[in-house]
Amino acid sequence: MRFNSLAFRLFATSAAWTLFVLPLAGIIIFQLYRDDVQASFDGRIEKLVNAIAIDSLSSGGNEPVAPVNRYEPLFEETHAGWYWQIRPLDDVTGNRLVSASLATATLPSPLEEKVAPDANGARWLNTTGPVGEPIRMVEVVDTNNHVENAGRYSVIVAGPVDWLESRNANFLTRLAIALALSGLGLLAVTLFQIRFGLLPLRAIERGLSDVRSGKASKLEGELPTEIEPLQSELNALLRSNQEIVERARTQVGNLAHALKTPLAVITNEAREDKTPLGTKVAEQATIMRDQVSHYLDRARMAARVSVIGRLTDVPSVVEPLRRALERIHRERGVAITVNCPAGLRFQGERHDLEEMLGNLLDNACKWAKSNVYLNVSKKGAGQARTGPSRIVITVEDDGPGLTEDQRKRIGKRGLRLDETKPGSGLGLSIVTELVQLYHGDFALAQSPHGGLTVRLELPGL
Repeated sequence: MRFNSLAFRLFATSAAWTLFVLPLAGIIIFQLYRDDVQASFDGRIEKLVNAIAIDSLSSGGNEPVAPVNRYEPLFEETHAGWYWQIRPLDDVTGNRLVSASLATATLPSPLEEKVAPDANGARWLNTTGPVGEPIRMVEVVDTNNHVENAGRYSVIVAGPVDWLESRNANFLTRLAIALALSGLGLLAVTLFQIRFGLLPLRAIERGLSDVRSGKASKLEGELPTEIEPLQSELNALLRSNQEIVERARTQVGNLAHALKTPLAVITNEAREDKTPLGTKVAEQATIMRDQVSHYLDRARMAARVSVIGRLTDVPSVVEPLRRALERIHRERGVAITVNCPAGLRFQGERHDLEEMLGNLLDNACKWAKSNVYLNVSKKGAGQARTGPSRIVITVEDDGPGLTEDQRKRIGKRGLRLDETKPGSGLGLSIVTELVQLYHGDFALAQSPHGGLTVRLELPGL
């Protein structure tokens, strides 16, 4: 999944939302649970203090009595964290009743700590127990036998805060595990959903690749309703491109016939006229004919290059050229060494590739002493594709080569550096024009074999 892709953007936004929502939901759930556990704990010790107050202060005697029902077994275990205490507030000499768990320790009175009562008259206080453990206590104040204006008694029940914290910690651990698993599940489902949802785009990519490679003439197959209009528009564009190219070819052919015949008539008539005017007309008519041929050839090449889906097998072009040129230059003993792996394909017309390779190999054979080297390879073979595929064609010879100044001048239409060799000087010009039309690269350099190196980079597959 690349950084700058639809899949990454969809996954990143979904992941960010998941990472934001799940922790937020976890915090809210934990706070609600903690408040609920706190309320449950407070309700429990409040019930205990009310039950102990009723049992102790409603005995009918002159003083409170220890409750018969202790309500909590841990009240009997020393320093267990659960405590109760009953002591007089107005008579410091009065008896103090405590749970067995409290032993000789004393619990502080929230009333004396000036803690305000709640709506039910109970006072709450978080403090430390006999052995320094954190406890939460509740205190109610009442009189013996509930007589008004009698001596007041403080009834306190305390419970361990550790119990609350352990319950909260256990729940938080389980909640975190559950949310983490849910988050991973959501991310996995999101990834699957993105992959599944974008599969039609993969189908379009493969279809366009088949069209570009010549395996198909249009996008085929069933696509989702949302993408069907795109498929229809692309197929219409392909048809339009093909029709435009065919019309261009027809018009170029018509123009060639329309111009060449009158020019031939003018040239022939002018040559029969031996006057200076006839000579000048014949000369200019010849120039016009060459220019018309040149630009018509360029128009034909441009029309061929514009066609989508034309592929040419490179080895099938190279081998016949090698055999033909070796026969032509047999008297000079020129050998052409070819390195062209099977399966390399040029994305263009076969005629154009034959024109380029034929011109380059023919020039190399004319200037070579005895050897010409042709190497064809795929650019970036074995690496991840970062752009359109390219093929690299290198033609070298062991001839005299060219100087740097000559290499800069070569390629101009009709320019010949040596009149002793046969030719019109148009070969490299045609090659450079074709390379430009195919948006390729053309470069000249000194060959390690002593002659000239011509390097072409063209679209391939």
